[in-house]
Amino acid sequence: MLNLIRKDIVLQKNTLLILLPLLFLDSFLDGSRIYVGILFSIAIVMQSFATDEKPSVHYLMNSLPYTRKEIVSSKYAGACVFSFLVMLTILIGNLVVTKELVPWEQLLFIAGVVAVFISLAFPFSYLFKSQYLMIASIVLFVLYMIVVSKFIPDLNDRIREAVRTLLSLDHSLLYGGAVLSVILLYIFSWMLSVRIYSRKVF
Repeated sequence: MLNLIRKDIVLQKNTLLILLPLLFLDSFLDGSRIYVGILFSIAIVMQSFATDEKPSVHYLMNSLPYTRKEIVSSKYAGACVFSFLVMLTILIGNLVVTKELVPWEQLLFIAGVVAVFISLAFPFSYLFKSQYLMIASIVLFVLYMIVVSKFIPDLNDRIREAVRTLLSLDHSLLYGGAVLSVILLYIFSWMLSVRIYSRKVF
């Protein structure tokens, strides 16, 4: 399985060489590390997933001495590796610019949101295709904009305030419960993806 993870990293080398330096340069701007980190992590992870969606790639992967469980597991493990690289870049960039470490709550929040997204996106993409995930995302974005413009104009401010409130909480039990919930969701998603992929016919 390590070879499969290494394969994903090699295939995403050019993407990483472009996005990670941009993420580092973003540290010099007064932007939101959280939202940028989430977007970059999701972009790299889904780009890696989409690379293997061609039928010819599926034929090749399933002809190699790997089980379908290992193929799916490598995607989930690779997503963790890519997210770690993004957070490490944010950490180093912030350390260079401000001479301060990024609060661990922010890194934990980024990891949590990305893990939840992957937990929902991977089974959906294995069942259908990631291109349909993009269509679903566009539909949700349009619905979100309708809600903001017609019903809750200050929804963006409410979300930002909720995130700030969540990150300001000093309650280890709350964080522990949230981490455990995300881990369980990630494991359940992995099991579901293995089941879906094992039943696919190529």
